[in-house]
Amino acid sequence: MPQAERLQWAETMRGRMKRRMHRSRPTDERLAERAQRLNVRHFGGRLTWTSIGYADMAHTWGSCTFTTGAIRIAKRAGLLPDWVLDYLLVHELAHLVHSDHGPAFHELEERYPLSERAQGYLMGIDSTGEAGLPRGTPSA
Repeated sequence: MPQAERLQWAETMRGRMKRRMHRSRPTDERLAERAQRLNVRHFGGRLTWTSIGYADMAHTWGSCTFTTGAIRIAKRAGLLPDWVLDYLLVHELAHLVHSDHGPAFHELEERYPLSERAQGYLMGIDSTGEAGLPRGTPSA
């Protein structure tokens, strides 16, 4: 392949990769859309929150302020597989109904079919510090 053609092909591929990376970058808007889909699917669309977004959190994966309805997900969770991120969102959404981790809370959390698997995934990361992710566990 001639040098000019190789350079043109490399530039085309660089552009494609840049667009793909931009589309996959975690944003608060995408997080809110994802939470709304999970709300409809697992909570009948009845939950409301005041805000939802990514935040710098070194030791927890997420938080929900029950009294204000504010949900935060650790920025580092943006690197997790979608099904694990969905679990984190369902966990925090369930806190809009129950502020504690009692049986009623777990019943809501377990509406997400991959809850146990996602918990194991997060426990594996927490115990090994894999993928450069700081250790931390899902929290209230």
